Amino acid sequence: MSTPATTPPRDPASSEATERQLQLAVAQGKAYREALDHMAQDVADAGGTQQAGDYLIGYAIEKAEGMYHLEDGELVWHNPGDANAHVEVVVCDAADGRFVPGLNVSATLVTSGGQELGPFPQELVWHPMLYHYARNWELPEDGEYTLRVHVDPPTFMRHDEINGRRFAAPVDVEFVGVPIERGAETVDPPG
Repeated sequence: MSTPATTPPRDPASSEATERQLQLAVAQGKAYREALDHMAQDVADAGGTQQAGDYLIGYAIEKAEGMYHLEDGELVWHNPGDANAHVEVVVCDAADGRFVPGLNVSATLVTSGGQELGPFPQELVWHPMLYHYARNWELPEDGEYTLRVHVDPPTFMRHDEINGRRFAAPVDVEFVGVPIERGAETVDPPG
Protein backbone atom coordinates (compact mmCIF):
# COMPACT_ATOMS: atom_id res chain seq x y z
CA MET A 1 0.00 0.00 0.00
CA SER A 2 2.98 2.33 0.36
CA THR A 3 3.94 4.73 -2.38
CA PRO A 4 7.51 5.85 -3.07
CA ALA A 5 8.74 9.32 -2.17
CA THR A 6 8.32 11.67 -5.12
CA THR A 7 10.72 14.49 -4.35
CA PRO A 8 14.34 15.23 -3.65
CA PRO A 9 14.07 15.21 0.12
CA ARG A 10 16.54 17.90 1.20
CA ASP A 11 18.32 19.74 -1.60
CA PRO A 12 20.23 22.93 -0.61
CA ALA A 13 20.56 23.97 -4.28
CA SER A 14 17.38 26.04 -4.24
CA SER A 15 16.52 29.69 -3.75
CA GLU A 16 14.93 28.91 -0.37
CA ALA A 17 17.01 26.28 1.41
CA THR A 18 20.56 26.47 2.64
CA GLU A 19 22.44 23.57 4.22
CA ARG A 20 22.06 25.26 7.63
CA GLN A 21 18.29 25.68 7.19
CA LEU A 22 17.92 22.04 6.23
CA GLN A 23 20.00 21.02 9.27
CA LEU A 24 17.64 23.04 11.48
CA ALA A 25 14.64 21.30 9.92
CA VAL A 26 16.24 17.92 10.66
CA ALA A 27 16.88 19.00 14.26
CA GLN A 28 13.19 19.90 14.61
CA GLY A 29 12.26 16.52 13.14
CA LYS A 30 14.65 14.69 15.45
CA ALA A 31 13.06 16.31 18.52
CA TYR A 32 9.58 15.54 17.20
CA ARG A 33 10.56 11.92 16.49
CA GLU A 34 11.89 11.56 20.03
CA ALA A 35 8.50 12.69 21.34
CA LEU A 36 6.70 10.38 18.89
CA ASP A 37 8.78 7.38 19.94
CA HIS A 38 8.16 8.19 23.61
CA MET A 39 4.41 8.39 23.00
CA ALA A 40 4.23 5.21 20.88
CA GLN A 41 6.62 3.09 22.96
CA ASP A 42 6.38 4.36 26.54
CA VAL A 43 3.00 6.08 26.99
CA ALA A 44 0.53 4.40 24.64
CA ASP A 45 -0.85 0.90 24.99
CA ALA A 46 0.26 0.17 21.41
CA GLY A 47 2.06 2.10 18.70
CA GLY A 48 4.15 1.91 15.58
CA THR A 49 5.35 3.69 12.44
CA GLN A 50 5.53 3.05 8.71
CA GLN A 51 6.83 5.06 5.75
CA ALA A 52 4.40 5.85 2.94
CA GLY A 53 5.56 8.02 0.06
CA ASP A 54 6.66 11.43 1.34
CA TYR A 55 5.39 10.63 4.86
CA LEU A 56 6.27 8.70 7.97
CA ILE A 57 2.96 7.70 9.54
CA GLY A 58 2.70 6.62 13.15
CA TYR A 59 -0.07 5.58 15.49
CA ALA A 60 -0.68 5.26 19.20
CA ILE A 61 -3.61 3.58 20.95
CA GLU A 62 -4.73 4.70 24.38
CA LYS A 63 -7.83 4.65 26.52
CA ALA A 64 -10.51 7.14 25.49
CA GLU A 65 -9.83 10.53 27.04
CA GLY A 66 -11.45 13.88 27.59
CA MET A 67 -10.59 17.05 25.70
CA TYR A 68 -11.42 20.71 25.52
CA HIS A 69 -13.56 21.93 22.62
CA LEU A 70 -14.04 25.59 21.73
CA GLU A 71 -17.77 26.30 21.89
CA ASP A 72 -19.15 29.82 21.45
CA GLY A 73 -15.74 31.27 22.31
CA GLU A 74 -15.35 29.22 25.49
CA LEU A 75 -13.30 26.11 26.18
CA VAL A 76 -15.65 23.33 27.30
CA TRP A 77 -14.31 20.04 28.66
CA HIS A 78 -15.86 16.83 27.29
CA ASN A 79 -15.14 13.50 28.95
CA PRO A 80 -15.16 10.46 26.64
CA GLY A 81 -18.75 9.36 27.35
CA ASP A 82 -19.35 5.96 25.73
CA ALA A 83 -16.05 6.01 23.84
CA ASN A 84 -13.61 3.31 24.92
CA ALA A 85 -10.46 3.85 22.83
CA HIS A 86 -8.37 6.80 21.65
CA VAL A 87 -6.64 6.41 18.28
CA GLU A 88 -3.82 8.85 17.53
CA VAL A 89 -2.23 9.22 14.10
CA VAL A 90 0.96 11.15 13.45
CA VAL A 91 2.04 12.25 9.98
CA CYS A 92 5.65 13.38 9.56
CA ASP A 93 7.73 14.51 6.61
CA ALA A 94 9.76 11.39 5.78
CA ALA A 95 12.70 13.57 4.68
CA ASP A 96 13.24 15.56 7.87
CA GLY A 97 10.84 14.10 10.46
CA ARG A 98 8.80 17.25 11.11
CA PHE A 99 5.05 17.03 11.83
CA VAL A 100 2.87 17.81 8.79
CA PRO A 101 -0.11 19.99 9.83
CA GLY A 102 -3.31 20.81 7.98
CA LEU A 103 -4.03 17.35 6.60
CA ASN A 104 -7.24 15.42 6.07
CA VAL A 105 -6.51 12.15 7.83
CA SER A 106 -9.01 9.32 8.21
CA ALA A 107 -8.78 5.97 9.93
CA THR A 108 -10.62 2.67 9.76
CA LEU A 109 -10.41 -0.07 12.36
CA VAL A 110 -11.19 -3.68 11.40
CA THR A 111 -11.97 -6.25 14.09
CA SER A 112 -10.43 -9.72 13.97
CA GLY A 113 -13.83 -10.93 12.70
CA GLY A 114 -13.77 -8.51 9.77
CA GLN A 115 -16.16 -5.80 11.02
CA GLU A 116 -15.07 -2.43 9.59
CA LEU A 117 -15.47 0.66 11.75
CA GLY A 118 -15.03 3.86 9.78
CA PRO A 119 -13.47 5.48 7.97
CA PHE A 120 -13.69 8.38 10.41
CA PRO A 121 -11.84 11.69 10.24
CA GLN A 122 -8.97 12.11 12.68
CA GLU A 123 -8.91 15.73 13.83
CA LEU A 124 -5.82 17.78 14.62
CA VAL A 125 -5.21 17.70 18.38
CA TRP A 126 -2.93 19.99 20.33
CA HIS A 127 -1.08 17.99 22.98
CA PRO A 128 1.46 19.32 25.50
CA MET A 129 4.13 17.11 23.92
CA LEU A 130 3.02 15.89 20.49
CA TYR A 131 0.73 17.36 17.83
CA HIS A 132 -1.30 14.56 16.25
CA TYR A 133 -4.57 13.64 14.54
CA ALA A 134 -6.97 11.76 16.80
CA ARG A 135 -10.43 10.86 17.92
CA ASN A 136 -12.14 8.78 20.56
CA TRP A 137 -13.75 5.59 19.28
CA GLU A 138 -16.48 3.27 20.56
CA LEU A 139 -15.22 -0.25 19.86
CA PRO A 140 -17.22 -3.49 20.16
CA GLU A 141 -14.52 -5.69 21.70
CA ASP A 142 -10.99 -6.04 23.01
CA GLY A 143 -8.53 -7.77 20.73
CA GLU A 144 -6.33 -7.34 17.69
CA TYR A 145 -7.43 -4.87 15.05
CA THR A 146 -6.18 -3.77 11.67
CA LEU A 147 -5.72 0.01 11.48
CA ARG A 148 -5.97 1.59 8.04
CA VAL A 149 -4.89 5.21 7.69
CA HIS A 150 -5.62 7.40 4.67
CA VAL A 151 -3.99 10.82 4.12
CA ASP A 152 -5.22 13.17 1.40
CA PRO A 153 -2.77 15.53 -0.29
CA PRO A 154 -2.74 18.83 1.62
CA THR A 155 -4.02 21.99 0.00
CA PHE A 156 -1.47 24.25 1.69
CA MET A 157 1.18 26.06 -0.36
CA ARG A 158 4.70 24.64 -0.54
CA HIS A 159 7.69 26.98 -0.38
CA ASP A 160 10.83 26.24 -2.45
CA GLU A 161 10.95 25.51 -6.18
CA ILE A 162 12.92 22.29 -5.62
CA ASN A 163 12.06 20.95 -2.17
CA GLY A 164 8.41 22.05 -2.37
CA ARG A 165 7.53 19.29 -4.84
CA ARG A 166 6.10 16.92 -2.25
CA PHE A 167 2.91 15.76 -0.56
CA ALA A 168 1.05 15.63 -3.91
CA ALA A 169 -0.42 12.11 -3.77
CA PRO A 170 -2.81 10.45 -1.34
CA VAL A 171 -1.31 7.66 0.76
CA ASP A 172 -2.71 4.65 2.54
CA VAL A 173 -1.02 2.51 5.19
CA GLU A 174 -2.16 -0.53 7.10
CA PHE A 175 -1.04 -1.67 10.54
CA VAL A 176 -1.98 -5.30 11.24
CA GLY A 177 -2.28 -6.93 14.66
CA VAL A 178 -2.84 -3.74 16.66
CA PRO A 179 -3.76 -4.83 20.21
CA ILE A 180 -6.56 -2.78 21.77
CA GLU A 181 -7.86 -3.14 25.28
CA ARG A 182 -10.86 -0.87 25.69
CA GLY A 183 -11.15 1.66 28.47
CA ALA A 184 -11.75 5.30 29.24
CA GLU A 185 -10.20 7.90 31.49
CA THR A 186 -12.57 10.45 32.98
CA VAL A 187 -10.95 13.61 34.30
CA ASP A 188 -12.45 16.57 36.11
CA PRO A 189 -10.47 19.66 35.07
CA PRO A 190 -9.74 22.30 37.71
CA GLY A 191 -12.53 24.85 38.09
